[in-house]
Amino acid sequence: MKSRLTTLCYIERDGQYLMLHRISKKNDVNKDKWIGVGGHFEEGESPEDCLLREVKEETGLTLTAYRFRGIITFSYEDYPTEYMCLYTGDGFEGNLRECEEGKLEWVDKDRIRDLNLWDGDLLFLELLRQEVPFFSLKLCYLRDGRWCRGVLNGQELELFDICGQDGMPTGHVKERSMVHQDGDLHRTVHIWVVRKRADGGLDVLLQKRSKDKDAYPGCYDVSSAGHVQAGDDFGSSAIRELREELGITAREQDFRFIGFHEGYVENTFWGRPFRDWEVSAVYLYEKPVEKERLTLQESEVEDVLYMEYEEALEGIRKGAFSNCIYPKEFQMIRDAMEPGFNGEGVWVKEIIDSGRRPESLS
Repeated sequence: MKSRLTTLCYIERDGQYLMLHRISKKNDVNKDKWIGVGGHFEEGESPEDCLLREVKEETGLTLTAYRFRGIITFSYEDYPTEYMCLYTGDGFEGNLRECEEGKLEWVDKDRIRDLNLWDGDLLFLELLRQEVPFFSLKLCYLRDGRWCRGVLNGQELELFDICGQDGMPTGHVKERSMVHQDGDLHRTVHIWVVRKRADGGLDVLLQKRSKDKDAYPGCYDVSSAGHVQAGDDFGSSAIRELREELGITAREQDFRFIGFHEGYVENTFWGRPFRDWEVSAVYLYEKPVEKERLTLQESEVEDVLYMEYEEALEGIRKGAFSNCIYPKEFQMIRDAMEPGFNGEGVWVKEIIDSGRRPESLS
């Protein structure tokens, strides 16, 4: 299939963007979506030629001031690749007219996210809002319209499934930093490495987070933890995180599921707000682990140590050492050691360091 060249422009005035609701054309890949205005190159046109012509044809307006902001590469299953030149325009002349492609409407920028957008569009609209210099963004979509991959200026992005109050994916996907900026519910896995002591007690392996982490740098944390990437499941994510962070090769049957933990926390790191609302599948890993033989992922983990469970619990409750561990989740470990325990149906909810109370945690 032959690749396509297009332009897209977000015309702005008084804190609004001119948005086009694509409701008129049949067999439109953008059917029912809200986008900017633009279209395909004609033979011999430069990006600016295409931009000015398409804006005039679709809106009746003549652009007098505009900026070239980035290149967006769209990859869809069963559709040719599209290379889109992204513009914003803040100067124009003329009168707005009806558009054959759909309905034009001026929309407040802070309401844009309420519209039916492509999930990836939220990211480049955020890049525009932040006045990020000229950028190259690749967005890949599956046949059913789900966003499955993003690459910004050659760097792979982390994408998470956004969940509803039941903890199940809604079908929408967002980039990691935006999830933590907005406080969206998403999925993670927490694996606690534990070992029984000769005196009947229990040791728990704690990892010390790298000092360069985007959140809670240098704090003690779950033995191994990580996000469930968009399209993945809890079990495969637990296997991946344990291998990447600690160098432990495991199978799903090596984990003991002890329940779900839903937590919310707010903080600020590196001058940016951090809102973390996650539902975590919590597992125990009870096979022998010698910390001296672990292979630590330097970018994620600075060190590990075993700590006696009751000592760690007391330290977590009293803030005796720097940590980012949810107290109620840590208590789940002790509950799981009781005879006859079954993690099915366990759902622990917890809020710390926050004035916000998400609905499902009320």
